[in-house]
Amino acid sequence: MLEIRTYTLASEEALQQYASVHWARHLESLDKYGITTHHVWREVGGDQPRLIALVEYEAGADPHLVTREYMSSTEFRADMDGFPMDGIRGVISTFVEPAASDPAS
Repeated sequence: MLEIRTYTLASEEALQQYASVHWARHLESLDKYGITTHHVWREVGGDQPRLIALVEYEAGADPHLVTREYMSSTEFRADMDGFPMDGIRGVISTFVEPAASDPAS
């Protein structure tokens, strides 16, 4: 299962810190929970600072359950150490699958 996660940050500074420090930490810890990070992007030309991540869950996993487990873990707390949680204004989660016309399918 593929998921696009879009994080709206409080400021450009919060985006820079979240992208360069905290998401970098997530790469290793997410993998321990069966979540593979394929890409992490910064939105260009948006009205607010945003980070967008494409992640994939192991086959058969319940993404909502895995996310809850991860976000209550010591690994997640360690990843977020030093980042004020009010620096993230919102998160939008969109689950996607390849369409018939996708060249990779």
